[in-house]
Amino acid sequence: MKLLLLCLELTLVCVHAEEASSEGQNFNVEKINGKWFSILLASDKREKIEEHGTMRVFVEHIDVLENSLAFKFHTVIDEECTEIYLVADKTEKAGEYSVTYDGFNTFTILKTDYDNYIMFHLINKKDEENFQLMELFGREPDLSSDIKEKFAKLCEEHGIVRENIIDLSNANRCLQARE
Repeated sequence: MKLLLLCLELTLVCVHAEEASSEGQNFNVEKINGKWFSILLASDKREKIEEHGTMRVFVEHIDVLENSLAFKFHTVIDEECTEIYLVADKTEKAGEYSVTYDGFNTFTILKTDYDNYIMFHLINKKDEENFQLMELFGREPDLSSDIKEKFAKLCEEHGIVRENIIDLSNANRCLQARE
């Protein structure tokens, strides 16, 4: 029985250790390379992520480059799916990246398990105004309610209320454009 409990504890430690943040020492950026789907968006400025909002983008792919991350997104403009390519460069701050899109943005990866989900926290600065954006991406078109709840709690920790979280799993994510 003691051996069984020890094995269970070791398994839990290993599973927990695989979760990482871009600010942590155990983060392996190479493992985020590949195909992703937008699952949840959250912002303290909800209109930015609502339909026709400038930050309502749907991720398709993340490419890890030498000192940057390249994102392929889609957005809906005039009922048409439009591709957006953005390259975010590492900043001097550990685990932080920056990109210009609808203002100047800095972001970090708050949590990822590499195989299922990744959570981003972004600060946008434009015309003397700031807002936060949080994103949950998944390797599949939807994620478990446990992961979505973990994301919701992180949003609350950053001052974003649950009413400002939008589930994109049933939205038009321009999936036909991915083919």
